[in-house]
Amino acid sequence: MLVSGAQGAERSEAHTAPAGGRAGAALPAGTHWVGTWAAMPQLTEPGNMPPAPYTQDGTVFADSTLRQTVHVSVGGSHLRLRFSNAFGGAPLPITRVSVALPVDGRAGVSAIRPGTSRPVTFHGRASTTVPTGAHVVSDPLDFKLAAGSNLTVTAYLATGQQSTAITSHPGSRTTSYMLRGDHVEATDLAGAASADHWYFLSGVETWSPARTRATAVLGDSLTDGRGSTTNQNDRWTDRLMARLRTDRRTADTAVLNQAAGGNRVLTDGLGPNGLSRVDRDVLVQPGVTSLIVFEGVNDIGTAPATPDAQKDVADRLIAAYDQIVMRAHAQGIRVYGATITPFGGNRDYDDTAGHREATRQRVNDWIRTSGRFDAVVDLDRAARDTDDPRRLRPDLDVGDHLHFNPEGYRVLGDAFPLDLFVNRPLPPGFGYN
Repeated sequence: MLVSGAQGAERSEAHTAPAGGRAGAALPAGTHWVGTWAAMPQLTEPGNMPPAPYTQDGTVFADSTLRQTVHVSVGGSHLRLRFSNAFGGAPLPITRVSVALPVDGRAGVSAIRPGTSRPVTFHGRASTTVPTGAHVVSDPLDFKLAAGSNLTVTAYLATGQQSTAITSHPGSRTTSYMLRGDHVEATDLAGAASADHWYFLSGVETWSPARTRATAVLGDSLTDGRGSTTNQNDRWTDRLMARLRTDRRTADTAVLNQAAGGNRVLTDGLGPNGLSRVDRDVLVQPGVTSLIVFEGVNDIGTAPATPDAQKDVADRLIAAYDQIVMRAHAQGIRVYGATITPFGGNRDYDDTAGHREATRQRVNDWIRTSGRFDAVVDLDRAARDTDDPRRLRPDLDVGDHLHFNPEGYRVLGDAFPLDLFVNRPLPPGFGYN
């Protein structure tokens, strides 16, 4: 047993070296892995599948190259990738992967900057197979990544995934490209098909100083960015990310957007419910020290507009928030509650009797006054129309009286005090409940 343990330690040292498995490489003291970008994995709906011929009967991305760009928070000189097969109906075989810098540093482009492409390995090999329901993390790779920059990830699948149940993040608001054949190292993908979705890729991590940390966001389409501009990264989380970089006290704070359109706290739908996914999307993410909870409008809006149904959903939402706080506190993670923004005038969620609005007010009152959260960010107050507090400010409304335009997302991102993200010790007794 002693010999076996020593051998295990030796293998661990070799495979966690930073340069693609280079054993013995010197690493700075007081460094750790921190997530710099994330996307919530979910089952791909039929309308969000890759276009033909990349989706066929029982197979997706056979003999296909997939190129995607992501917008990172903090930078570093080493990175590793996460690929998810959480909802796949079969193992996910990935033949080759590379990372590069996109041409002109832009998001959503098919071309990369010449000379920047680097191969990614998994346990020292070019290929990997992600088991059904699992994810894999790549080997560490020497790759200089600037804070707030865009990164291109290109993958080739020789045989494709032998199922049409696949894992993706449909609300990428970023264009991805696909082309038949192996073009992992190609400077551009001429003639490629495109889709505004991310597939399989669920995280990017950087090896960073101990002071570097991440805040995760549990949310729905208001955080996923419906109404924001494709390929412009102007969600409220992007705005917050940019503000954090301007203050030396918070410049080393990453923002992990773990939101999906239509997601709910209590009930599965577009992705697993928030209460069930908090472990996967927050608690096990590397470097997370704080959590923002801005979710619940879909629970209220999809529950029947009756007094009994709305009382039930309010009671359950409050209990769920309490559970999320308790579980995050046990991991040393501060939790910031954001009030639910107005939806007055929305065709689907507003009701003439005002039962859902009463629930929103009750839930927001609990968020503000319960003392359960470590801090409260009043997004309702920041975004509501002062002449009609049931509604969004007209200049922030994308038009459906629920979602925001880019100016609205700027206002939400500016509502967060940067002091919340300053690195400071936890108080005595933190995590007891």
